[in-house]
Amino acid sequence: MRAAVMQGLHKPLTVESIADPRPAPGEVVLRVARCGICGSDLHMTEDPMFGMGAGDVLGHEFAGEVVEANAAEGLKPGDLVSVIPIRGCGRCASCRAGEPAWCAEMALQGGGYAEYATARAHQCVPLPAGLSLADGAIIEPVAVALHGVNLAGLEPGAKVLILGAGPIGLAVAFWARRAGASAVIVQDIADWQRERAMEMGATGFIVDRDDPVGAAERALGGKADVVFECVGVPGLIAQAVDQVRVKGTVLVLGLCTRPDSFIPFTALSKEVRIQTSAFFTTREYRRSLDVLEAGAAEPRALVTGTIGLDEVPERFESLRTRTHDCKVLIAPGG
Repeated sequence: MRAAVMQGLHKPLTVESIADPRPAPGEVVLRVARCGICGSDLHMTEDPMFGMGAGDVLGHEFAGEVVEANAAEGLKPGDLVSVIPIRGCGRCASCRAGEPAWCAEMALQGGGYAEYATARAHQCVPLPAGLSLADGAIIEPVAVALHGVNLAGLEPGAKVLILGAGPIGLAVAFWARRAGASAVIVQDIADWQRERAMEMGATGFIVDRDDPVGAAERALGGKADVVFECVGVPGLIAQAVDQVRVKGTVLVLGLCTRPDSFIPFTALSKEVRIQTSAFFTTREYRRSLDVLEAGAAEPRALVTGTIGLDEVPERFESLRTRTHDCKVLIAPGG
């Protein structure tokens, strides 16, 4: 099969022919229909802490068609599924509770930048009638955002500030409005995603590099009840603490692999709750699919392009720099 393959850290991907995957017992082989390029994929090609290297195939936001099943209960060739990209043991208390991200054997499922990939049966969620395989490939970031909103304990009428207009930040705007937030302001350093943010549910969009704290306060008419940090850049947790109200919540979703710091007394004096968020539960993943099936079209606005495998190396590198792109999907089969 053909795949976009890592050549090592800090090196561009290349498209190669590699061995077809073989399913272990309880696994299926999927013909990958769509796979999203995630910001964490970019991190994996830059930072050794993720353990990725030459020969690895990225891609954890994918959906496809079952073409082979090896004693995979409940699945058969021809089934269309969205893949929960978290491999757990399937047996422990966390897995049984629908929280495989906290299984001791947890591993992130990759392989979506290829024509075929394997997955365990319990990772595969059948696509509801009426949803496309492209819909199945955008569920992962939508579920990540839902998990963050749930952890934030957002109350109806809350004033929400979202730092970062990437796919996660925009998906947070979608869920925050559905949770009853009265104001949802997205703040970024560029104006490119303004229209998309409003389409996703934001009530305002601000860009002010000189006075980000003051700009947000003016837009909200005061401090935010909840600030979602969705960028992962050092300094933004400290900024979020300044932007949230007394006894408010800072919810950290941004993936930052560099050292960061803030003055604890600033948060302590306001009794700010700083809550981190990673991944999602199986229930939240299924909830995200159900919302699309029920008619919510907003998450589809995240997609700004679909490319073939041959275009992946160049487009992947371009995403290291801020562009008008939001979520780019790969169609490995063309």
